[in-house]
Amino acid sequence: MSDASNTARTLRLDGISKTYGSVVAVHPLSLTVPSGSLVALLGPSGCGKTTTLRIVAGLEEPDRGRVFLDEEDITDIPCNRRKLGLVFQNYALFPHMSIADNVSFGLRMSGLDRAQVRSRTQDALALVQLAGLDARFPAMLSGGQQQRVALARTLVMRPQALLLDEPLGALDKNLRESMQFELRRLQRGLGITTVMVTHDQEEALTLSDLVVVMNEGRIVQVGAPQEIYDRPQTRFVAEFLGTANIFACSAGRDGSEARIARGDGQAVTVPIAASPARDRFLLAVRPERIALSATAPAGPFALAGRVRGQVFRGDNSIYEVEVAGLPSPVYVQARHDPAEANLAPGAAVHLAWAAASGVVLNDEI
Repeated sequence: MSDASNTARTLRLDGISKTYGSVVAVHPLSLTVPSGSLVALLGPSGCGKTTTLRIVAGLEEPDRGRVFLDEEDITDIPCNRRKLGLVFQNYALFPHMSIADNVSFGLRMSGLDRAQVRSRTQDALALVQLAGLDARFPAMLSGGQQQRVALARTLVMRPQALLLDEPLGALDKNLRESMQFELRRLQRGLGITTVMVTHDQEEALTLSDLVVVMNEGRIVQVGAPQEIYDRPQTRFVAEFLGTANIFACSAGRDGSEARIARGDGQAVTVPIAASPARDRFLLAVRPERIALSATAPAGPFALAGRVRGQVFRGDNSIYEVEVAGLPSPVYVQARHDPAEANLAPGAAVHLAWAAASGVVLNDEI
């Protein structure tokens, strides 16, 4: 398995699209997956991410466009000859076969001699930390172990790219989190080009080098996890990846201010880092970027409000704050401190944030 990193390839989609009858599953899209990277296709159900993965795998034919592995056009190559490894959510293990036989199945079908099959199977099981369990059957393993068997069965074939379809979706929360570390360790250790489909925002942010956010069959934003989270370009991306407070604003007197309209006809002036391109725009602020205090801050602005609710989350709480004149409450994530008792529901509070914490979105309003 040590030569897997030498087989990593750049995967490129060039204008692929797919329609089922009158339903457009994937509008024409192009994407490059750099060699050795892990790219997550992220989006809600029906956004086209799984169809895109199936086109790459050769399980679906695109209506238009081409799929390239490095500079080789693999669009018309059957799926079993594409040298790609595919791991499904349900693992698809043979229940009547031992773990070793499950992992070695592809090798045996390829006609490899017994010694090579045995050696590569043992290497693959060691890679996923299942050495010594080769004689067991799938029903005797935990969900996380079965997922590792599915990975080993794919990796033993030494694919040039790895395709993961909701690989951790069948696991419970604690096991899923631990397997995220295992999967990332494997991918980085092998240096294998990987495309993963997921609807789990945390999973995409945790595992990937690049996040591709999809909606209604289109790519809406591509970027590194921190970039996607901190600098969303649209309301959809801001709200799909975590919680975001969205404010309808008008431009202030200069490029460093925005005015948040209130229902009483008044407006609150807040700082922004860059001058918006339009007079009216949406401003997104993450809950953890907002400072919450019982006394007015010394800074140039603050929103006065009243705590409407609190949700305890271990070392922090989420506060729901009602600000007079705003149509929706403002959500704030704050760590606990000795003053927490003063922030019970009904308490008067003040909200403030730095100019760089507000992100001007591209949506038209």
